[in-house]
Amino acid sequence: MAKLYFKYGAMGSSKSAQALITKFNYEELGMSVWLIKPSTDTRDGEEIIKSRIGLQCKAQVVTPEDDICKMYSESGRHDVIIADEAQFFTPEQIDQLRNIVDEEDLPVLCFGLRTDFLTHFFPGAQRLMELADSITEIKTVCACGRKATVNARIDETGRIITEGSQVFLGGNDNYVAMCHKCWKEKIKEQETNCT
Repeated sequence: MAKLYFKYGAMGSSKSAQALITKFNYEELGMSVWLIKPSTDTRDGEEIIKSRIGLQCKAQVVTPEDDICKMYSESGRHDVIIADEAQFFTPEQIDQLRNIVDEEDLPVLCFGLRTDFLTHFFPGAQRLMELADSITEIKTVCACGRKATVNARIDETGRIITEGSQVFLGGNDNYVAMCHKCWKEKIKEQETNCT
C-alpha cells in the first residue's frame, strides 16, 4: 500500500541530497520518477533541484495555481513522486498529493522544511504533518552540538533576523541551523547589546 511521506529537517540537513539520491535509487531499479518542485524555489534556477554537495537534477515546476492531480495525469505513468521544498506547496496541493497516494496507490515522498525562521509552520508543511502516513526528521546539528531545529535567518554580519516575510530564499549565507536554546540566547544577547 502506497504512503505519503514527509521527510523534514532544518537548513543544511541534506534534504535535497536525499531527495535526489532517492530518485537515483528508484531509477536504478528501472522505475519512473516524477520529480517536482514548487515555483517559489528559484534559488538554484527555476527548474533545478540542487544540493549543497553538488547533486542536481531538472524537475517539473508547480505554481501555486497548478492542480497537481491534473499535472500528474498529463505527465504519463510513474512509479513514484518525489517533491523537494514541499513546504512551499499550498495546503490544497498537499491534499492533491494525498489524493494521488489514495487513488493511484502511488508513493509520494515530500522533502522540506517544517518551520520558518521564526519557528512557525509553513502552510504546506503543516498540512503534511496533518496528512502524512510517515513523518521522518532528517537531523542536523547546531554549532553547540545539540540537535538543530531552528532555521535562523541571519544578516551579512551574522545577526539573527527576527522579522520579515516568511519566504526568503537563501543558503548558508542567509540561514544557520541552530538548536532552540542557542537561537533564543543569541536573540537575547543581540537585544541586550542594543540597549
